[in-house]
Amino acid sequence: MIAAFGLLMAGTLLAAVPVATPGGALTRALDNRDAFTRPAPGLTPRELRDFNFGNRVFNTNWAVAPASVDAFDGLGPVFNRVSCSGCHLRDGRGRPPVDGEDEMLSMLVRLSVPGTDGHGGPKPHPAYGDQLNDRAIPGVPAEGRARIEWRERAGRYPDGERYSLRAPRLVFEDLAFGPLGRRSLSSPRVAPGVPGMGLLEAIPEADLVARADPGDADGDGISGRANRVWNPATGRTELGRFGWKANAATVLAQSAGAAHGDMGLSSRIFPGENCATPQLACAAAVRGDGTDLRDAHLDKLVFYLQVLAVPDRRRVAPETEARGETLFAQVGCTGCHTPVQRTAPDALPRQLAGQSFMPYTDLLLHDMGPGLADGRGDFLADGREWRTAPLWGLGLVPVTNGHSFYLHDGRARSLEEAVLWHGGEAARSQQAFRRLAREDRQALLTFLRSL
Repeated sequence: MIAAFGLLMAGTLLAAVPVATPGGALTRALDNRDAFTRPAPGLTPRELRDFNFGNRVFNTNWAVAPASVDAFDGLGPVFNRVSCSGCHLRDGRGRPPVDGEDEMLSMLVRLSVPGTDGHGGPKPHPAYGDQLNDRAIPGVPAEGRARIEWRERAGRYPDGERYSLRAPRLVFEDLAFGPLGRRSLSSPRVAPGVPGMGLLEAIPEADLVARADPGDADGDGISGRANRVWNPATGRTELGRFGWKANAATVLAQSAGAAHGDMGLSSRIFPGENCATPQLACAAAVRGDGTDLRDAHLDKLVFYLQVLAVPDRRRVAPETEARGETLFAQVGCTGCHTPVQRTAPDALPRQLAGQSFMPYTDLLLHDMGPGLADGRGDFLADGREWRTAPLWGLGLVPVTNGHSFYLHDGRARSLEEAVLWHGGEAARSQQAFRRLAREDRQALLTFLRSL
């Protein structure tokens, strides 16, 4: 519901824009380490049971088949983690390895080669598939390991204040099926937070497409466009909404795809094993009966993700946050990070219907410049394009997940660094941010930390 109306100023006064709570009816006042894990208010007893079972599926450590509890066996044969929460700790954001860690605990590496698959998506690497699985069940070789080497880039604001950005370089080791090859494409990705997915799914497609401006007809330098992706759950090409490049259409497709790629779990959406052609031991590994992720379990997992509560904003310094919010609009950030979205009046589950909420995203693809480019296409997304990331919950990442790493590969060690990495269509906004007085830059960052 719309709680109030606010004014956004960009040099001159703009028209009033609606201000909603972050998650509409799914909003909760949460600011502790479990802030991303709670159910939406008002669930019925039956809905709460389904939510709790979905939570169990999300947090269960899957076992190698056959196991004593066959409802949660079928891990692998190759995989990255044994549970959804292994990457999405407390439903939050993953991070790259820190000093003293030699493995990726909550991130992975996407792989492909030039060209497209039969549905227009990335063409999997012939030996390693579409992501590097660094673990495997007994008797099956893991595909290999990736580590990150960081390179610092010094910078300076116009007022003389210095900063430093770091850029990642992937290094592959212990590859079981030969070198990746010069034509291979790779992209490191941290796990995104998951609250609010149901609301994003429930935005009418027409509303999202109406904001696209692929030819930059209005001349504002922003030319967002929709990704169109294959949805294996429906057998159709649909609007992409989820993933760093908007390469999944629905919560169901995203959830089943992650279970298959990250944990090796088959389902009705992905009935086969995640074994690339030359991986003979993977193909020959013992399997359980039927699909690993049962239909009822998958459906409850999807319901859980659809009705996770969205934390409310924290009002620690209201005046500074309000000034920062005005500056956020003034420098042009709202050109992509659309503050308010609305769900369809008939959206399901019922809690999602007719909601006004504030995710700060248009869910469109934008060219973010060469600095953030991974060179890897994904359906209509090219190697410089990324989906506008929702901003809700940004300030709670240090509380819930114990770190402050941002962007798709965790290169940004603070929200300030994340802003400074913006290029391409966001270059004007980044430069405007750099030209702000120091206290105004800090006010804008204070606003982001309140989300």
